[in-house]
Amino acid sequence: MDAFSEILAAMKLKGATYFRAEFSSPWCVCSPASKELVSILAPEAPHLLIYHLVVEGRALARLREGKWLGVEAGDVVVFPHGDPHELFSDERAHNDVTSAVLNKMLAHDLRPLQAGGGGENTRFVCGYMVCDPFICRPILEGLPRIMKVNLRTDRSGHWLENSILHLADEATSHRAGSDAMLAKLSEALFVETLRRYIAGLPEEQTGWFAGARDPIVGKSLAILHSRVNHPWTIADLAKEVGLSRSSLVERFSRFLSVPPMTYLTRWRLQLAARSLTTTPRGTADIAADVGYESEAAFNRAFKREFGLPPARYRREAKKPTRSSKLTPMSSQTQKSSIPIARCPI
Repeated sequence: MDAFSEILAAMKLKGATYFRAEFSSPWCVCSPASKELVSILAPEAPHLLIYHLVVEGRALARLREGKWLGVEAGDVVVFPHGDPHELFSDERAHNDVTSAVLNKMLAHDLRPLQAGGGGENTRFVCGYMVCDPFICRPILEGLPRIMKVNLRTDRSGHWLENSILHLADEATSHRAGSDAMLAKLSEALFVETLRRYIAGLPEEQTGWFAGARDPIVGKSLAILHSRVNHPWTIADLAKEVGLSRSSLVERFSRFLSVPPMTYLTRWRLQLAARSLTTTPRGTADIAADVGYESEAAFNRAFKREFGLPPARYRREAKKPTRSSKLTPMSSQTQKSSIPIARCPI
């Protein structure tokens, strides 16, 4: 049992490959925020995490107007918060292939795209993960806006990369089950990326991931996540992990900035918010599910956390929201309703 596995089990990740490409330098691609891609990649998805696996060559990646990050074969670069970003062959690249990328995505065409200026090749497999922002909040809050790890440091990473490439090729042949297997491998890729990110954190690092790695704090997190409706006290939790109450509070707070019971309360309310927005269950039942014996106590705690009582929160969440729609763009014109910035040239 570990905290990372407990969170992942609850996240219900859904992955998919949406794009494969072979770009020849010079080239550049500008991606909008993931919320702008929802309508064509995963309608109704609450949150998308975008990733790019470099299988050959090298490139530069950055957040819009951010610092350059070099990526090379074997690297996975992830944008956990769905920020708009750019990929370039080099800092002076001027051959914008964003239109070709967008049109391919709109066509849901998994066949490799070839574009660019005819120079050095860089190959990508790009995909996304759908996750519930309520459930994956501890993980998302602990991740930077852009991150990368390399898969080619050991045999398991090589196997995962080769399997994804094999299934990406197979998917274009429409062989039964290949899309489903590719989706599962996309999920495995994201989990492996997180595992490698955790392993590379410095010893002095704090935050949720560093806490999950710590033997005492990690065990505490796993226990709380696995038995969220248990009537926990700090004394009970300290006994479970074999530490005094004061030592547990100090150690837990050092990594997560809040004591265990505060963390548990917030997690319970995140789960409750998810139930309110995804199920028709009554407030009293939801309150009991997350460890509240009193519906009134639950209502007070929920309002403190979210600013609204549960019933009103549910009503507000059901109101329709406007979503941006992407439409194909001719490479001959910039007159389009697409909310994608052109690459700077």
